[in-house]
Amino acid sequence: MINEFSLLSVFLVGLLGSMHCVGMCGGIVGALTMSLPETMRRSRMDMLGYQLAYNSGRIASYSVAGVLAGAFGQLLLPPHGPEGYGIYSKWITAVFMIALGIYLMGWTPVLAWLERAGGHIWKRIEPLGRRLLPVKSKWQALLLGLLWGWLPCGLVYSALAFSLASGDALQGAAIMLAFGLGTLPMLLLMGTAARSLGNLVRSNAVRRVAGILIILFGLYSLLAPGAHQHHQQSDMVQQPEHAGHQH
Repeated sequence: MINEFSLLSVFLVGLLGSMHCVGMCGGIVGALTMSLPETMRRSRMDMLGYQLAYNSGRIASYSVAGVLAGAFGQLLLPPHGPEGYGIYSKWITAVFMIALGIYLMGWTPVLAWLERAGGHIWKRIEPLGRRLLPVKSKWQALLLGLLWGWLPCGLVYSALAFSLASGDALQGAAIMLAFGLGTLPMLLLMGTAARSLGNLVRSNAVRRVAGILIILFGLYSLLAPGAHQHHQQSDMVQQPEHAGHQH
């Protein structure tokens, strides 16, 4: 079962991990921006509208992927009820958060094999996106965003581990929606703002800080005493039943 803390966790993973998006998606954002007519590129409001359309499509694709991952998790994980899913979620998400932090810091390409695997699917999707260029309408931008959401990315796959561990299609969608919203600020800035910002977030120091924060967050989620709280709640539920038997 997911809660506000889980959604906040995956939102922060998207926010901090979007430093990785600068390297992977920066070229895509630039290409999409340059495909617009020059008159639209001069208008900040037009640029923002198109960037929102691209990213709305991208986040929608993340949500669809979350539905699929959550449904697959329900089939894959042993059926031990909500408590069992909570335990699996805790371990899987913590491991992937730590792996993502290591990946962002550049210590080892721990998630690169997932990106290579996703590349086989992307080869079939990418030609569809080329047919939509140059962009002439916001609907076209939305369609491009829907395709963009399937770009192989270790950061996205880490978030999908949360959805998989939830063991529920709707919860998986909510998790990926929260993750996508976390990545939105950085990608909007990349599409509409200055080059100096891109240079800043590309720096190794910024990436390392983001990686360390995600690792610490993963360790916290792993060591948080959730099981103890669950037992306390169970005892509170059972107390009235025992009281009733005493009368």
